[in-house]
Amino acid sequence: MNTEKTIDVLNSLIEINNDRIYGYETASKEVEETDLKMMFSNATETSRKCKAQLVAEVISLGGKPTESTTTSGKIYRIWMDVKASVTGKSRRVILDSCVFGEEAAIDTYKDALGEEENLSSNQHMMIAEQLLLIKADYDSIKIVRNLTEVDK
Repeated sequence: MNTEKTIDVLNSLIEINNDRIYGYETASKEVEETDLKMMFSNATETSRKCKAQLVAEVISLGGKPTESTTTSGKIYRIWMDVKASVTGKSRRVILDSCVFGEEAAIDTYKDALGEEENLSSNQHMMIAEQLLLIKADYDSIKIVRNLTEVDK
């Protein structure tokens, strides 16, 4: 196991959780609907918990936890689209943006799980458990999105 590579993998997950926190905090401030505020708050809390576990793991490995969002900026731009969506577009568009961002987060977690040679069994289990939490948020958002009519 390469400790440096392990820290990189864990930091990529911290970045995606930073993206989620920023995105959902932004979206929550901009929407008025109580159901969306609660759903976004729950997703933010999921990422805060995941991030805390990941930060503790990076520190235990002697690494420095990242404070940034994804280096490619892809997810950051998606969340900026969420802000634009909530300030001038429909509920459906907001939820579509959230679904897209969640799919990117899930992909990042799946990529991390593919790094088995650089993860201990405990780290692998932690990441798998976090993925389940993020998938649960995704499923909730997707259900609400699918029940929301498309604006005509």
